[in-house]
Amino acid sequence: MQMRKILSIFVIALCAAAAVAQKVPTPKDVLGFTPGDDRKLASWNQVLDYFQKLEDSSPRVKFDAIGKTTLDRPFVYATISSPENLRNLEKYKRINKQLADPRLIGRSDTRAKTLIKQGRSIVLITFGIHSTEVGSTLSSMLIAHRLASSNDPKIKKILDENIILLVPSLNPDGVDIVKSWYDKTLGTPFEGTTQPELYHHYIGHDNNRDWYIFSQIETKLTVDKLHNVWHPQIVHDVHQQGPNGARLFLPPYMDPVEPNVPKRIVEGYTELGNYIAEELRKDGFKGITTGTSYDAWTPARAYSHYHAGVRILTESASVRLATPTSVKFDDLEVEAGGADTKKESEKFGPVWPGGEWRLSDITRQMTEGAFKLLEHSADNREKWLTDFYQIGKDATRVRNRDEVAGYVIRGKELRDGNPTWDHYGRQMIIDILKRGGVEMRDISGRQSSGAVFPKGSVFIPMNQPYGAFAKTLLERQSYPNLLDEKGSPIRPYDVTAHTLPLLMGAEVEAVTERFLPRSVGSVAPPVVPNCPRTRDARPSALLYKSHVASMDEGWTRFIMNNAASYIGKCGPSFMNVTDSEIRSGEAFGGVKAVIFPDQTPNQIFRGHAKNTMPEEYTGGLGAEGVESLKRFVREGGTVVFFNRASRFAIREFGLPIRDVTEGLSNRDFYIPGSILRTKVDTLNPLAEGIPADSIAWFENSPVFDVAVGSNVKVVARYPENADEILLSGWALGAERLTGKAAMVEAPYGKGRLILFGFRPQYRAQSIATMPMIFNAIR
Repeated sequence: MQMRKILSIFVIALCAAAAVAQKVPTPKDVLGFTPGDDRKLASWNQVLDYFQKLEDSSPRVKFDAIGKTTLDRPFVYATISSPENLRNLEKYKRINKQLADPRLIGRSDTRAKTLIKQGRSIVLITFGIHSTEVGSTLSSMLIAHRLASSNDPKIKKILDENIILLVPSLNPDGVDIVKSWYDKTLGTPFEGTTQPELYHHYIGHDNNRDWYIFSQIETKLTVDKLHNVWHPQIVHDVHQQGPNGARLFLPPYMDPVEPNVPKRIVEGYTELGNYIAEELRKDGFKGITTGTSYDAWTPARAYSHYHAGVRILTESASVRLATPTSVKFDDLEVEAGGADTKKESEKFGPVWPGGEWRLSDITRQMTEGAFKLLEHSADNREKWLTDFYQIGKDATRVRNRDEVAGYVIRGKELRDGNPTWDHYGRQMIIDILKRGGVEMRDISGRQSSGAVFPKGSVFIPMNQPYGAFAKTLLERQSYPNLLDEKGSPIRPYDVTAHTLPLLMGAEVEAVTERFLPRSVGSVAPPVVPNCPRTRDARPSALLYKSHVASMDEGWTRFIMNNAASYIGKCGPSFMNVTDSEIRSGEAFGGVKAVIFPDQTPNQIFRGHAKNTMPEEYTGGLGAEGVESLKRFVREGGTVVFFNRASRFAIREFGLPIRDVTEGLSNRDFYIPGSILRTKVDTLNPLAEGIPADSIAWFENSPVFDVAVGSNVKVVARYPENADEILLSGWALGAERLTGKAAMVEAPYGKGRLILFGFRPQYRAQSIATMPMIFNAIR
């Protein structure tokens, strides 16, 4: 009798589960196709519709909008777990908050063990930050459907042990930008090409370089509403890479690892990455690489590493957006870090034989990889929570007397009652650290070694959960001199420096003294003027915008639109100008200046080649555009060139300037994104507001040797002593820069050309040099 009753309950439960599975819609039910089908992409509205229908049909899914994107689309995420866990989300938030900051439980291991037994692993999975990597957002729907509908015991355990925060796209605007272009070119010779605009309105691919500067709305929403609320133990960041390398990258990351990343984080991503790789290999997946290609150096890509969470980056080989491709075995490449994708090795295997590669291969790989990660998180929940707690406990320990106790950001008195550009740089640093969860104390008027800290000075103690995040951004970087067996530098994945005090012109010092948490005053930010949104009928400046989309153009447009936040003044009115408008000269009427962002001379002059894009997007300035630009300058206009665009100016205007880096091999000269010292002519109006000792953000940059006797003015140059040049990062062959010019002003007819041999607005964070832009175009 009892056995019959148990069987009856079991059958009823099975039927109920089957009913749930039947009513949960598949992606195909809503989209009309299965994500991964050739030549099929979903719009953002279709993605939203699908996740809304999942919430409506499954008790395992909670779907929320948490803000609007840059272009006013809904920014959303789904919380997926067991129905019981979803009913108790606030409880699990409280548990995780206490484990993240052990001070809240008195650093008690006994209390922590109780919380760990009660808690759940928090896994944040983010998709689609790079919108041309279309498999990512498509896979989010496949993963969500399986979690919402499957009755597999493994899935049940995943749901019981984990709370999964799933972001279908970190860049919803880009979903539609890419789909619109793909649909427009589908069935034409240009199917699968990259769209002639940035897929993030302002910063394109650099939206995955924004995770400490927090400049963009989408980054702020993710940090404020997800990372800082839930404190995930694992962040799974789903990407795609080039088509001719490994089929899939997984951690561990290649060297170097940024020194402030906790050892437990390194151990965690190593264990988890290797586990996923081995499990996928057992399931027959080929071409998997670990420990190559991608490093863990820059915090611009890894917020979680400084907030006690492991970041698992996956990079699947791409197709041509949603169009299949074919890769010959002989065309397979050697990965950065040494894995030859034609040979099995410790870091790579099994070998993929080449052949056809489809979008469905990508979505299958992404989906199965995510479930391997979730299985590991579920099977090892207490271990993940224990390591998470221990990272926080290590971070909050009291520092020894010989250790850095913290950092002081010095305040500065107002000049004539008004803030200067460095006040805004200092405030940006404070705002960045606050958003990153860093605690600070006002020490205005406090004494140290006989000196009094000025009003607005703050102390940032290291014994706090996110002290390492502050230390990473405040100290100078010393990137290792990594060379391969041939003596060539091993390329870092991104840049090598991220020292905010240098970039933003703020006075910051490491101290061993500890300041008690006693408030002495308030830290008041400088007042940002309320600038009108309307623009003049005729702008005072033009910003060049090529059909070869430039992220530097986007960053420049961003800082021009937000000038008041950076320099405390309303920026000049401006608009974009295209190749055809420059060629015709029609856009120049009433305009004082034109800005060319960082772009190669050939991209500016030639643009897209014929037959590589639709006709209206091909061609650059050409000879006609150059002549039109020359007329503008001869008649009194100013043209400003950033970084590599300066090489275009030297070549096309015949300037008496030589780029001393031209023709050098990277064995002799290599500076991949570093902060260098410059000496500035403060008497030149272009340098107004800039101290004599300043910086340059150097990345693929020219270095100017000005002809003796020319009328070219040097505004900034590098020091005569090579040992003084590098401030933060890596500089191989810095002696070639000694005494050479970093910024020049060249007269031309009645006008002038201003050449920056660096990026003066680098990723909206080089406040120290940003005023020079506005000086140049006023």
